Amino acid sequence: MTLSNDCEACGFVDEAVTMDDAVVALRGFGRRYRAPLTRFLPGEDGDVVLRERPAPGVWSALEYAAHVGEVFRWYDEWVRRSLEEDDPVIDAPTPDEAAEEGRYNEGDPGAVADAIAAHAEVLAATFEGVAAEHWQRCHIRRGQRRSVLFTARRAVHEGNHHLLDIGRGMRAVRLRARGTGS
Repeated sequence: MTLSNDCEACGFVDEAVTMDDAVVALRGFGRRYRAPLTRFLPGEDGDVVLRERPAPGVWSALEYAAHVGEVFRWYDEWVRRSLEEDDPVIDAPTPDEAAEEGRYNEGDPGAVADAIAAHAEVLAATFEGVAAEHWQRCHIRRGQRRSVLFTARRAVHEGNHHLLDIGRGMRAVRLRARGTGS
């Protein structure tokens, strides 16, 4: 069974992303995330816009951003293990567990943006150093074998998809603050 990151919700097409594309995309995420985390409309409370959840069970913009930074850090570790070990089994908390344990919604937005940029750069450099003959080296996560190439594509998907989540969430919070509904 071949895993795919294809996503109808954001339009991501797994096979359209090469390893070179992944490296370039990762290096752009720091800049792309910094803007929504640090720039706000005149007169609005940026802290509310970033930390308020737009709906029950939906993360805040800051929670999504902190998740992305942590995912990039995890993926770097998992890829490195995949290159050093044969099919290492990866155990990590679920996203909701990690958000609660890491207190994502309490972070400093600038520090979260810095972490995304730093972890994305480290991951990009790791991918850059992987020879093509090792792209199919795997780790096992949740019972599925996940290759280095799959992980590179997954990183790009996570980064792009959660930017959309952040934008949607911030819009909903802004609309609610203006009293125009969600």
